[in-house]
Amino acid sequence: MHSELWHQLLIGFCLMLVMEGILPFLYPQRWRNLVHQLALVSDRALRITGFVSMMAGVILLYIFN
Repeated sequence: MHSELWHQLLIGFCLMLVMEGILPFLYPQRWRNLVHQLALVSDRALRITGFVSMMAGVILLYIFN
């Protein structure tokens, strides 16, 4: 049971790395500009965005599982 869980978590982590790498690979200058703009966003706005993203992920996992 635990082995299957770890296997699926590892697959999810690997897919996340692939998804995270697409933009810098395809559009390095745009990605650099985006990172620069993100540095100017307030901590509160980043926290809210992160929270909403996490909740959307949890809800989607619940729906599809």
